[in-house]
Amino acid sequence: MKFSFEVIKESGRARRGILRTPHGVIHTPAFVTVGTLGAVKAVSPDDLKGIGTQVIIANTYHLHLQPGEKLIEQMGGIHRFMGWNGPVITDSGGFQVFSLGVAREHGVGKIAGIFPDENPDKGGHLSSRKKKKLVQIDEDGVEFISYRDGSTHRFTPENVIQIQKSIGADIVLVLDECTSPFHDYEYTKQAMERTHRWAKRAHEEFKRMENDEQVLWGIVQGGAYRDLREYSAEFLSEMEFSGYAIGGSLGKSKDDMHRVLEWTTPILPGDKPRHLLGIGRIEDLRTCIKYGIDLFDCVVPTRMARTGRFLVEKEGKDRINIFNSRYKDDPGPIDEDCNCYTCRSFSRAYLRHLFIAGEISGPRLATIHNLHFVENLMKRIREEYFS
Repeated sequence: MKFSFEVIKESGRARRGILRTPHGVIHTPAFVTVGTLGAVKAVSPDDLKGIGTQVIIANTYHLHLQPGEKLIEQMGGIHRFMGWNGPVITDSGGFQVFSLGVAREHGVGKIAGIFPDENPDKGGHLSSRKKKKLVQIDEDGVEFISYRDGSTHRFTPENVIQIQKSIGADIVLVLDECTSPFHDYEYTKQAMERTHRWAKRAHEEFKRMENDEQVLWGIVQGGAYRDLREYSAEFLSEMEFSGYAIGGSLGKSKDDMHRVLEWTTPILPGDKPRHLLGIGRIEDLRTCIKYGIDLFDCVVPTRMARTGRFLVEKEGKDRINIFNSRYKDDPGPIDEDCNCYTCRSFSRAYLRHLFIAGEISGPRLATIHNLHFVENLMKRIREEYFS
């Protein structure tokens, strides 16, 4: 099966599509499950198949450091290595470079502090959270210190493509420079322009390698500045990537993010998929689809699961904290309307017991529920919007 993307229905800017890859079909809008190191924490590929997971995103930076792309290639590529025969995306590692660099200085990240105006007590305090950078960015690429053993590594637009070819993901992303919500206009512009130059180099390297088993997606940058986002979308659209991701700083609030999407998506080619990087809370999925986003990835469902928080969408709640004492003798399931293995099989009381006792099956069962919840939510949205 070759790559293709087809929009089959539209509702305003929202669209339903089919993204075909050599390892299977993705029905969009879709949630992309995060498997950073070639594994989704706490669950197996069989669990993921039962949940209905369509696609996984792994990370070039982390896989390069452990176990290394050469070993993955020797083992037959990422699909065979991790025992997953569905589609795989690899991020370029640009966000990890950001995390080791300005994110440490500015106290921001993908979870705590990504929108500092909305969570002023959870990040984004320049004076109190400043840390030493572990990365240096120059025109040629990025030099960084491994968080694992302190060794020094270098990423360039070209070798990131080479690494991802060795890993063997279906969809690979260019190396980009992310910016912080606290970066000013001039620095954001410089970073965007450098990202564009890197995108050209990555595109040339990808073409040189003549690999028809993978496709390359560009990444739109420009922070929360309208002229930069529009220019970046126009510039990258002319390069004819197979798809486009929207990354970097999305502003200091959800309203800023919505404006970024309002400016960006109408410029991107309508016949190419659009992936909003690192966003995936329930309210974001419902809202951002209206702006024409096709794919989302986020660690929230799995990270919440490991801390005993089960996703729900009822009675004004979006989660249940299983550590709450009210569930100590509760015989009911997490969600009586949910058909996942966890809800079919176990009570809230038992699940609370597992977490209180520190049993590893607790996070596994919570992860199964949360991922099933998100997949079912996306399926409902596809049906609601486009019936």
